[in-house]
Amino acid sequence: MKDILVLYYSRHGATRELALAIAHGVDSVSGMQARVRTVPPVSTVCEATQPDIPAEGPPYVELRDLEECAGLALGSPTRFGNMAAPLKYFLDGTTPQWLSGALAGKPACVFTSTGSLHGGQETTLLSMMLPLLHHGMLILGIPYTESTLTTTQTGGTPYGASHFARADSAGHGISADEKHSQLRLARESRALPPR
Repeated sequence: MKDILVLYYSRHGATRELALAIAHGVDSVSGMQARVRTVPPVSTVCEATQPDIPAEGPPYVELRDLEECAGLALGSPTRFGNMAAPLKYFLDGTTPQWLSGALAGKPACVFTSTGSLHGGQETTLLSMMLPLLHHGMLILGIPYTESTLTTTQTGGTPYGASHFARADSAGHGISADEKHSQLRLARESRALPPR
């Protein structure tokens, strides 16, 4: 079995829901299994610390998770058109993996959720691609052969899976179109040659 690392940060749960749907898609591909991980929040208080194990949800990511994975799905809510600070903080600490080429040639995709329909989904996805490109990863998107990209009323872009969570936090779940796009990403990743 090859592990696909599904690494995300989620503040209100929508990105976590997306990550779990992507993990389900990865698990549906023969020979692949999802390794779901998250990152701790970043505090503005210098003395603040987080426990080694989160109170709920998946474990915190370790650098070895990146080294051991066969591919990566990276997700974040949008923060002013960018990835959230906790995810960026983790990625800023991956210089040893960059120097060793640990991620070079591995497939990667990105995903996001926003509270508003035009909340910066595509720019957030692009911001997450930049460090992955520096690592030499092979970026996968959702091709326009996926017909739901032209009809979706919720989320989904050629840059990666996305979810329109709504600002009212009323618990609007992932739509059928959004789930379909995520499954397509998982299946596309197996078309790449193994590393």
